[in-house]
Amino acid sequence: MDGPLYHFDATSLPGWVPENVTHYLMHTVISLPIRELARRQGCHASTVLRQVRRVESRRDDVLVDAGLVRLGDHFGARAFEDMSPTQAELAREAARVLWRLCESGAVLAVVEGMPNAIVMRGSDTGAGARTAVVKFEIAQAMALCDWITCAATGKIARYHVTAAGRAMLSRLLAEAENRARTETDRFAEDEALFAMPSGDTRARKSRFMAVESPLIALARRREKDGSRFLDDDMVRAGERLREDFELAQMGHGAARDWCDVLATAGSAALATDPPISRAQQRLTDAMHDLGPGLADIALRCFCYLEGLERTEERMGWSARSGKIVLRIALQRLARYYKEAARQGGDLIG
Repeated sequence: MDGPLYHFDATSLPGWVPENVTHYLMHTVISLPIRELARRQGCHASTVLRQVRRVESRRDDVLVDAGLVRLGDHFGARAFEDMSPTQAELAREAARVLWRLCESGAVLAVVEGMPNAIVMRGSDTGAGARTAVVKFEIAQAMALCDWITCAATGKIARYHVTAAGRAMLSRLLAEAENRARTETDRFAEDEALFAMPSGDTRARKSRFMAVESPLIALARRREKDGSRFLDDDMVRAGERLREDFELAQMGHGAARDWCDVLATAGSAALATDPPISRAQQRLTDAMHDLGPGLADIALRCFCYLEGLERTEERMGWSARSGKIVLRIALQRLARYYKEAARQGGDLIG
């Protein structure tokens, strides 16, 4: 990924736009000569020319082409104040979407003309599960930044995460973890640092990025007799809960912290605190059916993608008990969704 241009004057694009895309738009929209662009950037004209040609070669990509058209319209009008997405919104949504795309068998499916794209993940039985919903503007920005690449064109275009996308996900997760540590664990870390023996110069072990949710890990687990730890209905139920959670978090400003709701008031708050969308209503009904305990672990592991060990520690449970509680929650959740389908209340939207 090329570095972005950070000029915040009237002719600037949003900060997340890559340098090669900015040069392309400057050349094609306002007809700025290649040599003038090179002079402004202090590089050789051939460098800018290669950037422009590379962007032009990607116009067959549905997301890239649509993103360039939209940016070109704003660029010509010099109006970027209300342009979506902002850099903060892109970082937040990219962390969520890239995480799901890093899962085994995951693709981003795009149908031209639709307002949203979806992330699909294949299963052992061949049936795909929808794991995330992505705004079209977010998907365009991710394609322009080379975080995703088109693997198959046609009526439905399919995208895979790139090496640059995986690197960006690692960076976003590290930044989020650093912010959390600064806010909550600063004094604990300082104490541990000063308690470290002065002669201990061993480097910390590297953390490997977790790219799978507890649900996916448990879906691969086998019993001693070779049978699957979770059946297909349970896996679909967990993915359905995650999907409603993603929809409930989209487009409503400050996202609702469901864990705080459960922790402060239990399931009673779910029944009295009115939701503001159909997705939130479905999520509220599912959490109310699960009840305290099961709703907590389902939210933390399936929606917030928290690891089992951390959840067990938070809930005060014994080690290795979380997977059993998760299976019980999935059994109850699968039964709830089947009953909702029979009553006609199982529609997405």
